[in-house]
Amino acid sequence: MPNALNEEAGPRPVAAMEVLARDPSERKKFLKMVGRNVGGAAAASSFAVFLAACGSSKKSSTTASTPAGTPSSTGSGNAGDIKIVNYALTLEYLETEFYKKVVKSGLFSGPTQSLLQTIAAQEQMHVDALKQAAVKLGGTPATKVVGKFPVTSAAQVAKLAATVENLGASAYLGQAGNIVSPEILASALAIHTVEARHAAVLNTLNKLSITPDGAFAKPADMATVLAAVAPFLP
Repeated sequence: MPNALNEEAGPRPVAAMEVLARDPSERKKFLKMVGRNVGGAAAASSFAVFLAACGSSKKSSTTASTPAGTPSSTGSGNAGDIKIVNYALTLEYLETEFYKKVVKSGLFSGPTQSLLQTIAAQEQMHVDALKQAAVKLGGTPATKVVGKFPVTSAAQVAKLAATVENLGASAYLGQAGNIVSPEILASALAIHTVEARHAAVLNTLNKLSITPDGAFAKPADMATVLAAVAPFLP
C-alpha cells in the first residue's frame, strides 16, 4: 500500500521541462532523443502538447503518497526521478497483470483478443524499460505488485481497460513537469503516447470519445492516481 513521502530537503531541482522550455539547444537535442521513439514530427507536436498541458508549474506532486517498494535515495535530482519511475513502474505492474488475466480469461476472441495480447506485450515492455531506468538512476526498482482485478464479463473488462489506460496516460502527463533527467522525460513521453493510443482504441471499443478531455489532455497528480488504483492493490 502507498506510504507517506516526506518533502525533499534542500533546493528544488530544476525540472527538465523548464530547461527545455527556455533553452533551444537543449530542446533540439531532446527532440532528437524523443524522435527515436515516436518519430520526428510527432516528437515536436507531442512536446508542444506536454508544455501546453503541464505549463511551467513549480508545484511538485512527487511529495504525495508513493507505492510500497519505492526506495529512498540520495541526490536531489535522481531521488525525485527514481520516485517517479517507481510510481510509473507500479502502475505498469498493475496494467501488465490485468491484461495477462484478461487474455487468459477466454472472454475475448478474434481481433479483440489479438488487440489485448498486443497491449499486454507492450505493457510488459514498459515494465522492463522502467526497471532498467530505475537501476540506471542508481535506485532499486519498485517491488512487483499483483493487482486484484475483477474479470467477470467482456463488457466489464472492456470498460475497466479503458479506465486503466486513460488513467495511465494522465499519470505520465501529471509527472512530466517534475522530471529532472531529459532521458527519463523522453522515456515518459514515449510511454505516455502509447498509453494514450491504447486509451483511444479502448474508448472506441466502448463507444466513448477518443479524446474525453478535448483538444488537450488533462494531467493527474500522484495522489489522485494512487487513490484511483487503491481498490486494485493487494
